[in-house]
Amino acid sequence: MSVLVGKKAPHFEANAVVNGGDFVENFSLRQFIGKKEVIFFFYPMDFTFVCPTEIIAFQDKLPEFEKRNVAVVGCSVDSKFSHWAWLNTERKNGGIKGVKFPLVSDFSKTISENYDVLAGESDYDEEGNSTFSGEPVAYRGLFLIDKQGMVRHQIVNDLPFGRSIDEALRMVDALQFYEENGEVCPANWHKGEDTMKETHEGVAHYLAQREG
Repeated sequence: MSVLVGKKAPHFEANAVVNGGDFVENFSLRQFIGKKEVIFFFYPMDFTFVCPTEIIAFQDKLPEFEKRNVAVVGCSVDSKFSHWAWLNTERKNGGIKGVKFPLVSDFSKTISENYDVLAGESDYDEEGNSTFSGEPVAYRGLFLIDKQGMVRHQIVNDLPFGRSIDEALRMVDALQFYEENGEVCPANWHKGEDTMKETHEGVAHYLAQREG
């Protein structure tokens, strides 16, 4: 599994569905460079079980991300037509109607491969035939990308395990606080709590406050 933290987020241009039903060609994260941080997350497939809980949870928290000027973008290996159908299916019927953030179609699986979250890999057998081992879907990868297009945080869950959207928000808060104030965020930090300077004195002062 590649570690992309500290590196440029892999570029792509792909079909996407935005605003709950509009098709967009050549969708790219580059549109956000210099403007917004991005939470870019992968999920295995449309019309499944854990995936809608995550996507709807992101939608429920979308005002919090927007308040922080952060774009939320989802991606799976499904086609744009599958995305559209799922977005237009009522939630009581297993759909995600009402979700407004973009869903990218990684139908070729190249985006998942470049972010190294594809749950399997292509190979060739002894006769030169193309083969694939594993599941040809994406793990539950999440990448926090800053305004310069650099990956600052990543986490990858196996297929059965849903993510914490609150943790994604916490990491956004930590990134923005550090960039605005130059102070680092200790373990279990949340917005509004004490931070520390990157010095021995700063650490000592923080620990003293905690004990105090």
